[in-house]
Amino acid sequence: MNLPSPLLQVRQLTKQYGFRIACADVNFDLFPSEIICLVGESGSGKTTLLNMIAGRIKPDRGSVRYDLGELGSRDLWDLSEAERRLLARSEWGFVEQNARDGLRMRISAGANIAERPMMLGQRHYGKIRRLASGWLERVEIDPERIDDFPDQFSGGMQQRLQIARNLVTNPHIIFMDEPTSGLDVSVQARLLDILRSLVGNLQLSGLIVTHDLAVARLLSDRILVMKEGRIIESGLTDQVLDDPHHPYTQLLVSSILPS
Repeated sequence: MNLPSPLLQVRQLTKQYGFRIACADVNFDLFPSEIICLVGESGSGKTTLLNMIAGRIKPDRGSVRYDLGELGSRDLWDLSEAERRLLARSEWGFVEQNARDGLRMRISAGANIAERPMMLGQRHYGKIRRLASGWLERVEIDPERIDDFPDQFSGGMQQRLQIARNLVTNPHIIFMDEPTSGLDVSVQARLLDILRSLVGNLQLSGLIVTHDLAVARLLSDRILVMKEGRIIESGLTDQVLDDPHHPYTQLLVSSILPS
């Protein structure tokens, strides 16, 4: 059986700030409909790596190749700035740790969701409003609140609105930086249920940064464990969490997951 081609190929990705190495020689592939979680303690390089792969930080060395279909696989940093912006608006989504950073707080919930489709050329007001209303419902926000502003929503609702804003254009890849951080446990559980459902229904590929191994177990197919800017262990999620090999991963699992 032939394996699918990778959607994203990361090779030798490296970033250094002065004498501090943020990421060093990171290599992995992301396949269609696959979710990978980057895990590790604070300062391990997870968010820097995520931002390089998402085109927000230029690496010092290495490549991020994305499958553009008929155009073939292209290195992200060989694309023009305009091409990278279009990619970020259409085929990729990015969910910020703080929902307020990923929303436009001065426009309504409906307008937040409608912004990406409008950037891609949709202009029919009725269709766009119905699309926004449908997406509010999909993330369990009352569609009657379509004209409310994000400031009128709770933190959990703001995060769900940000997810709707990113997924409305049916992207191929979703990047998430600690999507459940700072939320109450019950709010986290609800958000994770919604995310798991959407990821499955939309057949999304994703790269998720989290320090919460329970989140990784629930959402991801594979785990990459990072320490001091390097991937020190990787594998299928259940295999890594149930039988970690590297001493650091063993410590991470024993200190966070209940026995």
